Amino acid sequence: MPTPRAWQKMLSGRRLDLLDPTPVDIEIEDIAHGLSFVARWNGQTEGEFPYSVAEHSLLVERLHARLAPRAPAKWRLAALLHDAPEYVIGDMISPVKAAVGPDYREMDARLAAAVHLRFGLPAQLPQVIKKRIKRADRISAWLEATQIAGFSHAEAGKYFTTPPGEEMRAIPLEPRPPMAVKRDFLRRFKALNAGM
Repeated sequence: MPTPRAWQKMLSGRRLDLLDPTPVDIEIEDIAHGLSFVARWNGQTEGEFPYSVAEHSLLVERLHARLAPRAPAKWRLAALLHDAPEYVIGDMISPVKAAVGPDYREMDARLAAAVHLRFGLPAQLPQVIKKRIKRADRISAWLEATQIAGFSHAEAGKYFTTPPGEEMRAIPLEPRPPMAVKRDFLRRFKALNAGM
């Protein structure tokens, strides 16, 4: 029996091995494009366009900057890229990830390490940075849940992190066209990368 194909051809022409990814096969344009077309919340959001993982990533980086205004550009870049593996493995809601089990987490971790190395970050982020990014991620989930995914504030508070302070709770969200989000994601990446 031939070995099943475990790679995906990217728009850049690269072939990314999903089981054994290497940094040289990762391009930011592929990440930005893929994440701009992957819908958060399984597409169950209000608006003319799906709320993409790229839009979510921009929000997480923005929230991370508010939580840690003195953080160096490399940790802000890590926040922007926190869901980068989803450009090839998609975004699964937490209940599905739990049902799939450790295989999904292991693939996600291998892809994340390759992405980090490709862009000058440590393969494994320091625990304090991971926790800060996770906090920003959970705050973004609360904002998304209450503004575009149909959750009440009380219900969202049970599952996600309520933003600290009125200013953060007032950040407006509006799903946008994928190509506009892609451009903003690439622009933000370039700015943060230049700051490193």
